[in-house]
Amino acid sequence: MTQTDTAVRIRGLRKHYGGRAVVDGIDLDIHRGETFALLGPNGAGKSTTVEILEGYRRRTSGEVSVLDTDPGRGDRAWRARLGIVLQSSGESGAATVREQIAHVAGYYPRPRDVDEVIAAVGLEDQRRSQIRRLSGGQRRRVDVALGIVGNPELLFLDEPTTGFDPEARRRFWDLIRSLSAEGTTILLTTHYLDEAAQLGDRAGVIAAGRLLAVGAVDEIGGTDARTPVVRWFEGGVLREQRTSTPGALVHRLTASGHEPPGLEIVRPGLEDVYLQMLRDGQEEVA
Repeated sequence: MTQTDTAVRIRGLRKHYGGRAVVDGIDLDIHRGETFALLGPNGAGKSTTVEILEGYRRRTSGEVSVLDTDPGRGDRAWRARLGIVLQSSGESGAATVREQIAHVAGYYPRPRDVDEVIAAVGLEDQRRSQIRRLSGGQRRRVDVALGIVGNPELLFLDEPTTGFDPEARRRFWDLIRSLSAEGTTILLTTHYLDEAAQLGDRAGVIAAGRLLAVGAVDEIGGTDARTPVVRWFEGGVLREQRTSTPGALVHRLTASGHEPPGLEIVRPGLEDVYLQMLRDGQEEVA
């Protein structure tokens, strides 16, 4: 892959605070046009990594390129190519929803249509409402609208659907899919594993400042982590066995004509793989 095919390139990224490594040697490429989900628990180093990529935090060492630019030296023209949705809401002023979004759109050379953005985040009924009078979830939608109205090449989404109801989340997912289809590169951090599975082309799992794994959302963790597990009770004791042929095992267990109590086949999804990675990572640290 050439550098022009890479929206984000990270090599040996480290960030230390008082001798403590918050980010500890990350290597990562994010391809242009893909949606990449960065997953990890609180304190794992996600936010610090993203803030370095956005140019808001200086790194201790390592090489970083975002849209072919060192974010530590990014100018105004470079920043205009980014869309950023921070984790916490910062909009609570007297301007109406439409006034604020239209105002921010004016800073960009090729903004999206303001009314289309308002509709996309589900704020049609609040377009004339003052932002300070909105609920927390509605203010969060304003944050998202401000992040996408500039029609960015690279969009950073930090917990974007916090406070959204289920219908609003799904409308937002449709919006992200449409942005991705248009070629927007998206870096998503989220605690919702279903959101990462729905939107991500690839995902990375970070813990204790280290990247544990990177891969396609439906392949991350490797074949072994995705192997089905058959569970059943035998003599009152829970038994389980990983097998690539769960049907054959179930057939053997039921060959006598009696089904063992609690018999089930569990096919690990992204959440199962993610949680197992975190457990394995904690064991390695211990």
